[in-house]
Amino acid sequence: MKGLFVALMFASVACTGQVLTGAQQLDLLLPKLKGHRVALVVNQTSLVGRTHVADTLHNLGVNITKIFAPEHGFRGDAADGEIIKDGVDQKTGIPIVSIYGKDKKPTTAQLNDVDIVIFDIQDVGTRFYTYISTMHYVMEACAESNKKIIILDRPDPNGYVDGPVMQDALKSFVGMHNIPIAHGMTIGEMARMINGEGWLDKGIHCELDVIPLKGWTHADLWHIVVRPSPNLPNDQAIALYPSICLFEGTVISVGRGTDAAFQVLGNPLLTNMPYQFTPVSIPGVSVDPPHKNVKCFGLDLRNAKVQRRIDLSYLIDLYHRYPEKDKFFTSYFDKLAGTPILKQQIRDGMTEDAIRKSWQKDLDAYQLIRKKYLLYP
Repeated sequence: MKGLFVALMFASVACTGQVLTGAQQLDLLLPKLKGHRVALVVNQTSLVGRTHVADTLHNLGVNITKIFAPEHGFRGDAADGEIIKDGVDQKTGIPIVSIYGKDKKPTTAQLNDVDIVIFDIQDVGTRFYTYISTMHYVMEACAESNKKIIILDRPDPNGYVDGPVMQDALKSFVGMHNIPIAHGMTIGEMARMINGEGWLDKGIHCELDVIPLKGWTHADLWHIVVRPSPNLPNDQAIALYPSICLFEGTVISVGRGTDAAFQVLGNPLLTNMPYQFTPVSIPGVSVDPPHKNVKCFGLDLRNAKVQRRIDLSYLIDLYHRYPEKDKFFTSYFDKLAGTPILKQQIRDGMTEDAIRKSWQKDLDAYQLIRKKYLLYP
């Protein structure tokens, strides 16, 4: 076992250079697990070097009683929005319990044979990316059942703070907290904020332990070797995602059903635009994408330069180009934006600069809260 441990640590360092994720610091993690029954909340990004953390810990003799599977599944092979089912992991024989189906939160009964829950999922630094909502519910379940949760931290690949702050009336699974679209926090820092600000149900607190990153700062870029979800295939898609995801609340396709999801934009009615693509069903990625089998016209952003901020220029431009403006926005848009104001600002013809200035007061207040929970410069 000692030889395996050393080999895994060497692979971890070789894979990432000077940055060590929480999962790679087995010397810190393993003593915390000795003699305890452990549950994992993990997906395909939960790697130690090139090996899944579930396989790593199982091979090291950790007593894993179950794996809680979030959106897209434990091994990341389920399409967007697809219901995850209970089962057994064929590789390790560990029971799998879905927390992306009828339940999005572990029950007290499901935690009866658990002492410690480990959460290790790569986030992309945006409010509407649902893994931080999953983490919230897992933390809440741990607090209610007096279980400890350990967060194995991973970098925020976008790393900046920007966008409108969520309003209470629009909270949902794609936005549970009063934070901006780009929240500028790692999952470990976000867990500290959720706990510290009393955002769990009835203000309860969980026993929280974060194994922090080594060798990383918020200014650092971070290349993700495994796509964090089926429709974020590369660094360009992840960089565009905080801005482009707002189009999911419009009639514009974001490229689901193509090999360039979140890197192309289009609609069948934008016939005066030069770029063309046709969304199709892709099993395990996008089964029924918007405008399936219909040619869309729009923008190709695969080589666009992406700034570290929310870019509204695409949204404003395509709104003005779209011929049926009264049908451009769907009811989902306000949930993604976190406010009904952004939609109205665009309809009223406000400039991007003016819209951005309207966010500043709330962003300044958020930054003061965020500062209390940062683990990295």
